[in-house]
This record gives sequence, C-alpha cells and structure tokens, in this order.
Amino acid sequence: MLKRIPVDQLSLGMHLQAFCGAWLDHPFWRTQFVLNDPNDLTLIRESGVTEVWIDISRGLDVKTGETAVIVTAEEIPAPPPAVQEKSSFNDELKRAAKICAKGKEAIVSMFQEARMGKAIEAEAAAPLVEEISNSVMRNPGALISLARLKTADDYTFMHSVAVCALMIALARQLGLDEQETREAGMAGLLHDLGKAMIPLEILNKPGKLTGEEFALVKTHPEEGYKLLLEGKGVSDMARDVCLHHHEKVDGSGYPEGLNSETMSLFAKMGAVCDVYDAVTSNRPYKAGWCPAESIKRMAEWKGHFDPLVFQAFVKSLGIYPIGTLVRLESGKLGVVVEQGEQSLLKPKVRVFFSIKSQACIKPELIDIARSPEKVAGREDAAKWGIKDIDRYWVGDKA
Repeated sequence: MLKRIPVDQLSLGMHLQAFCGAWLDHPFWRTQFVLNDPNDLTLIRESGVTEVWIDISRGLDVKTGETAVIVTAEEIPAPPPAVQEKSSFNDELKRAAKICAKGKEAIVSMFQEARMGKAIEAEAAAPLVEEISNSVMRNPGALISLARLKTADDYTFMHSVAVCALMIALARQLGLDEQETREAGMAGLLHDLGKAMIPLEILNKPGKLTGEEFALVKTHPEEGYKLLLEGKGVSDMARDVCLHHHEKVDGSGYPEGLNSETMSLFAKMGAVCDVYDAVTSNRPYKAGWCPAESIKRMAEWKGHFDPLVFQAFVKSLGIYPIGTLVRLESGKLGVVVEQGEQSLLKPKVRVFFSIKSQACIKPELIDIARSPEKVAGREDAAKWGIKDIDRYWVGDKA
C-alpha cells in the first residue's frame, strides 16, 4: 500500500517509492529504496521537496495518529507533460549543468551496480532521459555542447550522457516520433554499459593500449549486451545500439562485421553519435578535436557512416558546432555560441580577437544572419596562441 506523506513524517526504515515534484529538485537520481542512511534523510529534508510516496508493504508505516493519503500504485498521478518552450542558450546552459551533474551520478551508479552483478533497471533512468530530451527541445546546443567539456577522468560516464543527447537531437532531425526519440535517448545512455566490465586502469590508461588491452576493450559491446539482456525494462533498440554501435557500413566494424544492409537505423545513429563525442572529448591519451574539425574528418571517413544518417547528424549540430573557432571576412576571430535559425552557415559568433592588430578586442556577439559579416572559415586556436577557448561561450561552466 502506498501513502503520500509530508517529508517531516519521513523516517528511517521507510521504503521511498517516489518523490512529489520535478525530477531535478530531487536529491537522488532514482527512488524506490529503503531509507537506512541518516544522511539520505537529511538530504531529502533539505532539498525543498515537501512530499513523498512511501510503500508501507516494503517498509515502515507512519506513526499512529499521523495522516496520509492512501492510494494504489496505479493511482499515483503522473506529472503533466510540461510544454517545452524555446529557451535562450544561456538560460538552458544553467539547467543543462544540473542535468549533466545528475546524469553523471546516474551513470556512475549504474556502472557500480553492473560491476556488483545487479540487474539494470532502465525505468529508473527514464526521468533522466526525459530531462535530457526536454533540454534538447528547449535549446539543442546547450546540453550537447556542455557535455562535450567532460574531463578525461569523467569521460566514461559523461560520454553516456552526451551520446543520449546527441541521439535525441539526431532522432528529431530524422523525424522519428516521440516514443522512438525517447528510446533512442535511452539507447545512447546505456550504449557503453559494457565498459563497466573493463578494468579502470585500462579504460583510463594515458598511453597507447597493448594489443591484448585493446582486444579486451573491444569486448564491451557484447558485455553490455549481456547486461542489458538481464536488465529490466530494456528495449530491443537499446540492446541493438549497445551491441552494434562500433559497426561500420562497409562491414569493417565489430563485433559482428555488419554492413549498411544489416545494420539497423538506430545502430547507424549510435555509430555516428558515439564517434563524434569520442573525438571531440579530452581523453586520457589525447586532447579532443575542435567540433567543426571533427565533422570535417568524419565526413572523409569513407565506409564508416551511413551517408543519410551522417547528413542528418550534421544538420542537427550545424556545420560550425558550438565551441568552434571561426574567422570572419573582416579579420576578426570568434567562437560559435549558437546556431542560426535559418542557415547552418550563419551562426551566432562571439568575436574577441583581431587578426589585423594581433590582439584581443572587447568581446562582441554577432548574429551572422543579421549582419554584413560572413564566416570565412574555421581556425585553429593553437595557431593564434589562444588558450581556454571554451570560456568565451560557456563562461564559468567550462
């Protein structure tokens, strides 16, 4: 039997079934556990959450004399779907930072549970996928760009959050319905779960892997597939993407050597999203490539990606993704901070450097679509001695 109670009636030994309120306001990324830790109880009371649902069949009841709303599990009201209005890049960046932090917590927990042999419960991660999906709908570039800034140590965990967001943006670009879009997001979140079975010293090795080590890393799609087969609420799509995100359309990928004819659409999507986040992120053994440089190089890899899926992926990010250093025809350098609404060639750029004077200038935001300025091309920050370029578009969240 379920009861809705105020948090001041919550006590150790109760089974927490669900929080009332927005997921981002909750102190934990998942619910449905017995409260045994006093610190957890303190976190809930200090979180701003006012009411929770408890299951008295699986934990302690409220004290005699205290009132509570009694319902069945089916009667817990689902939160009404929020209308996702477009958000400014800066406003969404603040929410995206919270989602990324909580997303990392979720993936770390999933990896730990997988290592301990516990079955994966996909339903527990559904609110996270929902939050990521809503963020991408409000402003596609914010969370996707922020997730790219993971540290080398965070890579394994934040990579899953980033690929989730990329899969959702790509699914919308391809015109998939909302159910398929959410499933694609969940597939992205779970695609690398098999790395939980790879020793950390190999995953985080700063140098080149030996042949034996690389062979072990290449087992992660099959290891993840096994974990998801044993999991609860995992879709066939998620298992497919987990097993096949390293396949290539020319048949040279692994583990099964699938090709364009035998790969599913979702595996093709996973292959593009996985590689893009990998090559743009800082890794223990190399610095990430510039987003626009990554797109350029990926376009040159013949036989790697499905052309139509890759084309849609580029449209979802822009030819000059957020964080790309560009040169304007006027001789100014700037970093792309947002995509243009009408054209992939006309992003919003924050200029901060003059090639003519070889010096920094007062930062200025230029909307290329509403300016006589034009983007002349991409530039290499190292060529101009520019360091910490991300601070020009993300500020103190870099």
